[in-house]
Amino acid sequence: LLAEKSGADSVTIHLREDRRHIRDYDLINIKKKLRIPLNLEIAPTKEMLNIAIKNKPNFVCIVPERRKEITTEGGLNLQKNKKFLKNMILKLKSSKIRVSLFIEPLLPIVESAFLLGADCVELHTGSFSNSFNKKKKQLAKVSYYNLKVCAEHAKGFGLEVHAGHGLTYGSVFALSKIKDISEFNIGHFIVAESLFVGMKTTIKKFKSIINK
Repeated sequence: LLAEKSGADSVTIHLREDRRHIRDYDLINIKKKLRIPLNLEIAPTKEMLNIAIKNKPNFVCIVPERRKEITTEGGLNLQKNKKFLKNMILKLKSSKIRVSLFIEPLLPIVESAFLLGADCVELHTGSFSNSFNKKKKQLAKVSYYNLKVCAEHAKGFGLEVHAGHGLTYGSVFALSKIKDISEFNIGHFIVAESLFVGMKTTIKKFKSIINK
């Protein structure tokens, strides 16, 4: 609610299978009170599909999950359980929920996302963010190029393009130059920076960087 009040365009919550981030009650409560769009991140499982259909968030982003990770560490393997993924996407869209797939910025994966029937792809910006933050210019350049080409490719298929993971003021400023990216999902940095300057200031600064 504070994020909403501070000018956020939407809020992303991740209901993990082990419920270590938020719990079912949090999803119900947030959905009831939030006035801006709610983006629910879930793993590709039958349980999560049923929860999403029951609670009807505005958006769903399907992400991979591993028990030992602190946060999502990579894109979905779209070849694994392809039939289930396609069916899951179809059921979510039938419930009028926009569906995004969290993927690595690789051209064949973008095409697979399109063939599975997704509305959007969220490009994993982890590699770019890490090399950008560590000032590894050559690696950052390669990662940036991959993101740019994949964004163009996805847009060509009619997919909406989002980006997220490990983003900061600096990395978002660089990626905001890619015109085909229409949405940035930023979590950890906003919350951490807000401890020092408040959520309103942090969100306002990000929005001014993105809209420059």
